[in-house]
Amino acid sequence: MRLFQGPAERKHSKRMREQLALIESGLLEHLSFASEVADAPARYLAEAGGKRIRPMLTLLTSELGNGPNDLVRRAAQSVELTHLASLYHDDVMDDAKMRRGVPATQTVWSNSVAILAGDLLFARASTLASGMGEEAIQLQARTFERLCLGQLHETVGPQPGEDPMAHYLQVLADKTGALIATAARMGVMFSGAPAEYADPVMEYGERIGVAFQLIDDVIDLSPKADRTGKRAGTDLRAGVVTMPLLLLRARAATNAADAELLARIESGVAQIAEGADPGILDPEVEALHRHEVTAETEAEARRWAADAVVALDPLPKSVIKRGLARMAESIVTREG
Repeated sequence: MRLFQGPAERKHSKRMREQLALIESGLLEHLSFASEVADAPARYLAEAGGKRIRPMLTLLTSELGNGPNDLVRRAAQSVELTHLASLYHDDVMDDAKMRRGVPATQTVWSNSVAILAGDLLFARASTLASGMGEEAIQLQARTFERLCLGQLHETVGPQPGEDPMAHYLQVLADKTGALIATAARMGVMFSGAPAEYADPVMEYGERIGVAFQLIDDVIDLSPKADRTGKRAGTDLRAGVVTMPLLLLRARAATNAADAELLARIESGVAQIAEGADPGILDPEVEALHRHEVTAETEAEARRWAADAVVALDPLPKSVIKRGLARMAESIVTREG
């Protein structure tokens, strides 16, 4: 992400790169285990790469105060470890085949090893938080609770009478937005920034988290999804609920063509679940990608990103505030 632009902001860009390098080296140290059985799977996803959006955000919001320090970097590593841990569990529950361009952890080892590796990372994240004071411990605990609730609600689905779209957006806020919000708040907490900045950056973080996942729904259907190591329509073929699919379901009640496309998708998903070649849904993936519900999903992501920037209104104008706005824009313009 190019958060800083032009010669006047070059020093901020250089400092961000240097701090991210320190966080990365420390992260790999925290992923080191004496047991060889634990060490390889625990380091697996971190070494596969990643955008490191959460550490980047912690560093960025710390610049609203005195900038990065040991506690800020520790907070960034704790948040990223929590994120990595959640990926292990998500991939087991979703029976994912790929993650970050490499085979998912459970396909290399087993479901049990992947789950336990995730648990080890959660434990390391909690250890880091425990050295940052009671407020950090409580924030970590509340965030972990929201992650679990989001996953549970996604697994169970909307209850009778519950609006499926409202349910879906709340799942995104809990599963993704909550941790990004925590990353933003911790940068303020540990940098000596004014306390009144904490709530605005937290709201910003949650909203860009939702925007991030909505754009993921769009990217999943794009032929460019192959760049991430996933086949276009991976979520659709696996029966995972996404916003384009929810919008299509809503339209199917009054539009015959949409009802027919939805029926084909549901039939294909059922056949794939019984062992059919996932390629049977190629025409439907392409059709849904071209459908206006996918453009509506992208527009909704942009609305969430725009609202995130509005949440920053209480912050004074600065190069950091501009950087946060550029981060929101980068999230909804990415292609992978």
